[in-house]
Amino acid sequence: MSSLPRPALAVIGGSGFYDFFDADATHVEVDTPYGAPSAPIAIGEVDGRPVAFLPRHGKQHEFAPHTLPYQANLWALRSLGVRRVFAPCAVGSLRADWGPGTVAVPDQLVDRTSGRPQTYFDGGGIHVSFADPYCDDLRTAAVKSAGEDLRVEDSGTMVVVQGPRFSTRAESRWFAGQGWDLVNMTGHPEAVLARELEMCYAAVALVTDLDAGLEEGDGVHAVDVFAEFKKNLGPFKELMRRAVSAVDGTDTCERCRVHAGVSLPFELP
Repeated sequence: MSSLPRPALAVIGGSGFYDFFDADATHVEVDTPYGAPSAPIAIGEVDGRPVAFLPRHGKQHEFAPHTLPYQANLWALRSLGVRRVFAPCAVGSLRADWGPGTVAVPDQLVDRTSGRPQTYFDGGGIHVSFADPYCDDLRTAAVKSAGEDLRVEDSGTMVVVQGPRFSTRAESRWFAGQGWDLVNMTGHPEAVLARELEMCYAAVALVTDLDAGLEEGDGVHAVDVFAEFKKNLGPFKELMRRAVSAVDGTDTCERCRVHAGVSLPFELP
């Protein structure tokens, strides 16, 4: 593994986003104290810089949102040298004006999950700053990388639900009534685990549907979600490639360094 390039940037692909590199990539199996990640990590190049790619749900979508090895995924990336992570994902919209095909780069997160391991620090009195859960540098890179092929919204609050079921109409109306914009199943604890490992992290969300409370009919169906994501996958991948190329710097930004002056119970990988 020592002969491999150390990728400072990574992309974690969501539902339907199972590969990233056009050319051949090297696949690395990484063991962590939290078990194996969702899949071997692919290391390839984007504009001449080494980049890591991990399919969040596995190569064949083996993992449901509530069973994902979130701790192993982020730990594995950090151990390979990753310090900055883009996290493309599929979301439902809680706003009628953000229809399918819209890309949103959220700036806030609400956790409505339960029972998921969401920290590396079960002791030692370690508390990380999480008021602003996403890295401004990465968010800016993603927004500025928008082309004419996708509509990109700069902001938004993403509420993360437990899954694997979709929301009831009452739940989605409640979420929308709180002023939240997007609903997702995997954004937490992924974002906070990245922060605990002092990695910059930004979600980039592709709207696949209007959530159940915003439209009539039978509600959200998985087959329609996957079809909508597949329809926009080409432009979405191109946006992510441009965003990776637009990142200025390869180390964690100062704002995402949350352990300054703190004695940790173990060394970060």
